[in-house]
Amino acid sequence: MGTVKVTFTLDEPTVARLQAAAERLARPKSEVVREAIQDFHERIGRLSERERRHLLRAFDDLVPRIPRRPLARVQKELEDLQRSRRAGGRRSAGTRGR
Repeated sequence: MGTVKVTFTLDEPTVARLQAAAERLARPKSEVVREAIQDFHERIGRLSERERRHLLRAFDDLVPRIPRRPLARVQKELEDLQRSRRAGGRRSAGTRGR
């Protein structure tokens, strides 16, 4: 695999972490950066642990707010909605034909 030399500007704490990681792993800094970018690229589109916990908290907050109704009542409500949609929605008697 060919390599390309690039230049980045990093803050000092990031450079220190890169140096520490390279020393601890006994690998070149460029290899540490390549692996970090590969790992980051694989995680794009996935939820972070913080995002996952936030969504789970929202779910836990919202689920108890869902009104409890008997199944027959829910089915009747859905049937009424379907009938209403087939009949043209919410038009009142005075607005038909306009």
